[in-house]
Amino acid sequence: MTQVEQFHYDNKIVKKFAYATMLWGIVGMLVGLWIALELVFPSLNLDTPWLTFSRLRPLHTNAVIFAFVGNGIFMGVYYSLQRLMKARMFSDLLSNLHFWGWQLIIVSAALTLPFGFTTSGEYAELTWPIDIAITLVWVIFGINMFGTILKRREEHLYVAVWFYIATWITVALLHIVRNLELPTSGLHSYGIFAGVQEALVQWWYGHNAVAFFLTTPYLGLMYYFMPKAANRPVYSYRLSIVHFWALIFIYIWAGPHHLLYTSLPDWAQSLGMVFSLMLIAPSWGGMINGLLTLRGAWDRVRQDPILKFMVVAVTAYGMSTFEGPMMSIKSFNAVTHYTDWTIAHVHVGALGWNGMLTFGVLYWLLPRIFNTKLYSSNLANIHFWLSTLGIIFYAIPLYWGGVTQFLMWRDFTPDGFLVYPNFLETVTQIIPMYAIRALGGAIYLTGVIIGVFNLMKTTAGANCVDNEFAEAPSFPQHHVETGVKKHWHSWIERRPMQMLVGSLVLVLIGGMVELFPMWWIDDNVPKIASVKPYTPLELQGRDLYVREGCVGCHSQMIRPFRFETERYGEYSKSGEYIYDRPFLWGSKRTGPDLAREGTGKLKKSDSWHYNHMIDPTSISPGSIMPAYPWMAEDDLDISTTAAKIGALRKLGTPYDAGYEEIANEDLAKQAAAIAKRLKEEGVDQPGVEKKEIVALIAYLQRLGVDITLATNDK
Repeated sequence: MTQVEQFHYDNKIVKKFAYATMLWGIVGMLVGLWIALELVFPSLNLDTPWLTFSRLRPLHTNAVIFAFVGNGIFMGVYYSLQRLMKARMFSDLLSNLHFWGWQLIIVSAALTLPFGFTTSGEYAELTWPIDIAITLVWVIFGINMFGTILKRREEHLYVAVWFYIATWITVALLHIVRNLELPTSGLHSYGIFAGVQEALVQWWYGHNAVAFFLTTPYLGLMYYFMPKAANRPVYSYRLSIVHFWALIFIYIWAGPHHLLYTSLPDWAQSLGMVFSLMLIAPSWGGMINGLLTLRGAWDRVRQDPILKFMVVAVTAYGMSTFEGPMMSIKSFNAVTHYTDWTIAHVHVGALGWNGMLTFGVLYWLLPRIFNTKLYSSNLANIHFWLSTLGIIFYAIPLYWGGVTQFLMWRDFTPDGFLVYPNFLETVTQIIPMYAIRALGGAIYLTGVIIGVFNLMKTTAGANCVDNEFAEAPSFPQHHVETGVKKHWHSWIERRPMQMLVGSLVLVLIGGMVELFPMWWIDDNVPKIASVKPYTPLELQGRDLYVREGCVGCHSQMIRPFRFETERYGEYSKSGEYIYDRPFLWGSKRTGPDLAREGTGKLKKSDSWHYNHMIDPTSISPGSIMPAYPWMAEDDLDISTTAAKIGALRKLGTPYDAGYEEIANEDLAKQAAAIAKRLKEEGVDQPGVEKKEIVALIAYLQRLGVDITLATNDK
């Protein structure tokens, strides 16, 4: 006779993550709206270091991805996992350590990124102590999740749990490999990979951070909450099996499509493109499975705001996962890469897929754990329509702007000259699109604020059922072969650890095939004899460039297109970047490419760079670049030079043994030479040789010099 056990679900931890989701959603989107307005009204940068667009942009992306979406993931997982496993979470202590540890990480990001403590990697900007904290919290989450699964009273692992398992192991793998680094101080480090190798590791990580943090856990939430909200079973169990295994195997290969036409070897680019195109099948399989779950319930969709949110979310997922593979086709990528098209694409996914599904789940979940009714369906409908209109007003202008940028960049006169040789002309042309984008963001944020108000009013007059009573038959752990209909996939559905290992094996295959040849076959990164390590002053200047977030607007990668080589000079070679930690190829051009800034027709005087940093509009009228006057006021910290040189030598940069002991002497000589030139050019600032701006000038004047020497040698 089966014994029925009584227990309680932990709704208190779900409530905590739900409240954090709403809080950080508003914060992250407010920062996003502010930086969108900074592109339209540059004066909003306020000439203040921690409020510039370039420093706030990574704060915005981290707040939306890891604070808003991250807490949304944990909210949904903690609610659904307990009910799918018919068990309380493994440990209340671990649940609370997870919650407060994650909030501490978010606060740490908010305190470090605006102050310039960053590694510059897209979605991996946080410094090494925070990376360690993320690892510890993720392990706590994993122990809690797998402990719950192992003590379950339900033999069968529902499809949502498959996605949770694959998410946990893959994110752990991605985070550890991407953040292998050697610290030089309490908040600074250099990654063990450099140049082209780091570029591949970054986008193996970056694209799969989107895949396994913004996508797979949300697919798990879709498979649980959409059938619950519609009160209908998932459309196709078989399709969910194909969707899961095909998605996690194919997704891991797709990262190199972010590096098409760059210095990455062609074989790696081709792998990324082919597997990206293959992604359409499993991605759309998941979308179809979600939408067809609502078959026969479309009348309810028209009436129920929760289902409206979920339908638009799944539709946005389908749009994004069609557009992404299209953008991986080389001819299409040539048009969209480095333009605002990419920004539109990302936000259709973030605002549509993640944002709409998050609020759909919140609207369904909070009334249930508070045992009450939604305060206002009318407000929920208003929220829905504002969010939908906000996405439209956000994305369409940026698609238009992206095409405009590309057409202007590549436009030649009949005589073969660039029609718009001044890059700034291509920026000012799309400022109206930026303004409409900001309007779309404001509309979306207004909807979010209304939604949060609605949800808070829902919970205000009710008490959360912190410990929800439940009962279920005990699960005979020693009889795992019984109780489930036999089919080919049923074996692994009852074995979570085997599913964990299977998921890890599938993602490792793609990772090893792409990464290992780049690490160990030297021919993939041919050396260029004239390329030398940065001088101490240039190294410090490069770190200032990283600190100020310049990579957010300026690329350093000239693609082999005529319109790029005519504008910037010789196309980029992989051997140029062998000493670049971090690599700074960039993802978008709000300003011109800087790969040849120090040489050829692009070379400018030291005083030009000085004045451009102090007041960009004095040199380039109409510029939307922030001013950086503090760099001419703040002394360069040279106490870090020795540690940086020593760390880089350990990582393979060929500085002479003991050079760190005398590096600051060379730094002072080069700084004095630049200060002398500045004075000759009319910049008479006493003590300027000790200021940060001189180091930045040294770095900018170095860009492109080595490859020019190599070309001249030929």
